[in-house]
Amino acid sequence: PRTDPAIIVAVTDADDRLLLGSNALWENNRYSLLAGFVEPGESLEQAVQREIFEESGVKVVDPVYLGSQPWPFPASLMLGFRARVDVDDPGVLEPDGAEILELRWFSRAELAASLDEVILPGRTSIARAIIEDWFGGEIDQ
Repeated sequence: PRTDPAIIVAVTDADDRLLLGSNALWENNRYSLLAGFVEPGESLEQAVQREIFEESGVKVVDPVYLGSQPWPFPASLMLGFRARVDVDDPGVLEPDGAEILELRWFSRAELAASLDEVILPGRTSIARAIIEDWFGGEIDQ
């Protein structure tokens, strides 16, 4: 059967802050990692760099594979990565305005302080697992 690969990425900056975005299809206080489909002829690492740049204007380096999760929208395999902002050429943080409407950097303390206003991905998602891995433990919400 056909499976379409998609990537989801924890982007961190030089201060180890995490980049989260709000999708146009969600309520405006729901945030998650940035994600997208792998294009034909593209490596997973190239997809990480392209998707992050297209959705946020940020350039990333050193994509590292973390794990995967079946994703039934439509028949995909979600592949989790971590990547760092390119300190030599970071780009300019700006949501694409179509898919992503808002972007925010969070330190661990800022995320913890925002949990009453920010909705994170559900506990069964790879996005939540990656966020909690960066956070250093389970996030009660």
